[in-house]
Amino acid sequence: MNETYELLAGFAQTGGLLYFMAIFAGVVLYAVWPGNKGTFEEASQIPLREDD
Repeated sequence: MNETYELLAGFAQTGGLLYFMAIFAGVVLYAVWPGNKGTFEEASQIPLREDD
């Protein structure tokens, strides 16, 4: 029984690590994708806008 738990726990840790690495890589790719440059440049100017 204890061996089964350790096997399952190891699989869950490895699977979770791979899952979060894939999510992180996806977020980084989204942030540096050339098509998103205009969106991020526009968003970076929001604090500098003067409201009338």
